[in-house]
Amino acid sequence: MRKVLVTGFEPFGGERVNPSWEVVKQLGDLELSGAQIVVRQLPCIFGKAIDALNAAIDEILPEMVICVGQAGGRVDFSLERVAINVDDARIPDNEGNQPVDETIVASGPAAYFSSLPIKTIISGLRESGIPACVSQTAGTYVCNHVMYGLMHRLAQPSCKVVKGGFIHIPYLPEQAAKHPGAPSMSVHTVLNALELTIAIALHTEQDLKIAEGATH
Repeated sequence: MRKVLVTGFEPFGGERVNPSWEVVKQLGDLELSGAQIVVRQLPCIFGKAIDALNAAIDEILPEMVICVGQAGGRVDFSLERVAINVDDARIPDNEGNQPVDETIVASGPAAYFSSLPIKTIISGLRESGIPACVSQTAGTYVCNHVMYGLMHRLAQPSCKVVKGGFIHIPYLPEQAAKHPGAPSMSVHTVLNALELTIAIALHTEQDLKIAEGATH
């Protein structure tokens, strides 16, 4: 059975929970659209987060990888379009690292784009009543760091992963209660959005393979 790797982060920045992991961990061992969902938690630490992601890819050999992170203050389920080759941390990570204007991959390109069908996914989410958008910036913290690391891995000729990308989600309601005025999204809504995202992305890939087979 083909596999999909979905990752979330440990809490950071003084928060007791990270909504990305609170949701992602509920997908563990789920079978969806003919694929097994495998989940992993990443450390909110520059360098070590990419190492953990690469180790998970090597272990699981997934067809698709979706990384999820917290973006307090955002109102939508946000699919990131692009990751840039820079670490510029507003706050220290969970080991006290706070890089400023540092490249992620010295020989890497300035940016990588998501290979998920983000516009198709957004359309499907909105039709299902879930607030969603395309984001043009993943920031310059550990989330962008991981997305860039993921897409750099996928760009290597030896990599067998077909698709990958990054999604930012808002605070959970219990987090937003401690940040007056901040928007939130429930675990239930985010979980539904992730399941739909995976299903759409897998079906898009399957439809492409069927179309290619019909032309040969």
